[in-house]
Amino acid sequence: MTFEYSATLLLLQTEVNVIALLRNTSPTSRFVLAVLLIFSVWSWGVILSKSLLLRKVRKETGDFWKIFRKGHSLSEIATASAALRFTPLVPVLNAAADLMGPSSQMRGQGSLALRTATSVTTLHRTMQRASAAQLTMLESRLTFLATTASVAPFIGLFGTVWGVLTSFSALGTSNTLSIKAVAPGIADALIATAFGLFAAIPAVIAYNHFVYQIRNAAGQLDDLQAELLAIAEKDGV
Repeated sequence: MTFEYSATLLLLQTEVNVIALLRNTSPTSRFVLAVLLIFSVWSWGVILSKSLLLRKVRKETGDFWKIFRKGHSLSEIATASAALRFTPLVPVLNAAADLMGPSSQMRGQGSLALRTATSVTTLHRTMQRASAAQLTMLESRLTFLATTASVAPFIGLFGTVWGVLTSFSALGTSNTLSIKAVAPGIADALIATAFGLFAAIPAVIAYNHFVYQIRNAAGQLDDLQAELLAIAEKDGV
């Protein structure tokens, strides 16, 4: 109990010191911290919204493949998957279905026919365009996370360097040369670097995680294109 009480008291004292330090920061440090706060809040908004979106994409992608495996025709699959609004597979399937005749059957259960003046190459190109458009939508706002991850530490470093220069400049004109004279300025400077890392680290982790998930989505799109092309070529289109 004594150890837990001491640890809690130390934590409270540290938080109070940080708050007091923020109140005593210089105008330049406050500007740097405000910029970093904007980056941090915005990046967290992107992280939360993108996490929810990709979670829905994963769930609906699994549901789509279940529908696709059980379907007998493209029209049946398109109708059954119409309620799936987040998976990128549905728009690609719809783009392919627009080129295929209404009698298109799955897995050799009937004739698969493309519309007049349409080739397998055209079908492939159309699906690729639809797939690229869906991936572009999934990748939206990831650039901001990458920017935050790379820029925030340098913004914090700028605040630190500026604070250190100010502290040593003031120390040079001071009559007392001691650590107490320069310590507040150094602490004021270093807090900018801490805030820069606080903004950058979550952005780096989230960016890498989202890129991994989007690559998985791209693999799912490639699998769907391969399935549809294999069906078209099998029926001699």
